[in-house]
Amino acid sequence: MPCARSLASGLVLVAATVAADDKNVVNVYSARHYDTDLALYERFEEQTAIRINLIEGGSDGLIERIVNEAEFSPADVLITVDAGRLWRARHAGVFQAVDSTVLNDRIPAHLRDRDGHWFGFSKRARVIVYDKAAGLPLGLSRYEDLADPGLGGKVCMRSSGNIYNLSLLGSLIEHNGEGIASDWARGVVANFRRPPQGNDTAQLRAVAAGECEVSVANTYYIGRLLASDDPEDRAVIEGLGILFPNQEDRGTHVNISGAGVTRHAPHRDNAVKFLEYLTGDDAQRLFAEGNNEYPVVGPASGPIAVLGEFKEDTIDAAVLGANQTLAVKTYDRAGWR
Repeated sequence: MPCARSLASGLVLVAATVAADDKNVVNVYSARHYDTDLALYERFEEQTAIRINLIEGGSDGLIERIVNEAEFSPADVLITVDAGRLWRARHAGVFQAVDSTVLNDRIPAHLRDRDGHWFGFSKRARVIVYDKAAGLPLGLSRYEDLADPGLGGKVCMRSSGNIYNLSLLGSLIEHNGEGIASDWARGVVANFRRPPQGNDTAQLRAVAAGECEVSVANTYYIGRLLASDDPEDRAVIEGLGILFPNQEDRGTHVNISGAGVTRHAPHRDNAVKFLEYLTGDDAQRLFAEGNNEYPVVGPASGPIAVLGEFKEDTIDAAVLGANQTLAVKTYDRAGWR
């Protein structure tokens, strides 16, 4: 169920209605729930005198809500996570095209919709993690190597239905073709230590505890542990080796948090100003650090900066969504649940 939050200087969006004559606002539906995002919104208000009304909820729920509200929706902007969900939102008719010189110049082409329906504002890398005590398995340097029979009984993974795993397989399908990607999925399943379970943090803990030797996780989960003062979290980080895959070829898979202007936005100009604001240096730092992500503009900062620079895969992020249905079928055929 979506919930409303009020900003120190703004109004709260209640019952999905706003005054028809209230022009100095932008209504944001967001699937991100971080205090630093609230600070980012408040700075936008201070700089522009445009108030932000905020509704928070799950990504799929917010997409469904905007679709159901249709032309009566008060939403001006949808913020969500994963290129796959942005692709879903576009193809559900949630967004309208925006042609902004600021957005086109600041955001790399592979991290935005080619027709301007959505834009990526922060990134996360999906890395390989391994048991530091056991050492990096011989020959492991690419995602493709996770299917190597030498890793039999050593791999932990979360479920195939997870959007991050769907996007990762979507990228493998695009790069390697459906046949090779299918072989890869079957090979990884054959290497499972246990049935898929838990979130990315659970995989990190399992590897650090020696329950399995190898897994994959998004870097923002690693960033949370790096930023934690909890001794148990510190012990997990100290027990992990972190590998950015495919550095000798296409680069490491990245995904995004992103946003777009909604199809029936009642405050379109304000919505565009808000998206352009998100590309500014200060906003990029806050937007990224709020969830230990990488900015799409400028260098990394915060805890994940210690992981160092890496070569990223510059595949068109829209492909991650376009290949979702095939990714689901591929995982199902492989027995990856």
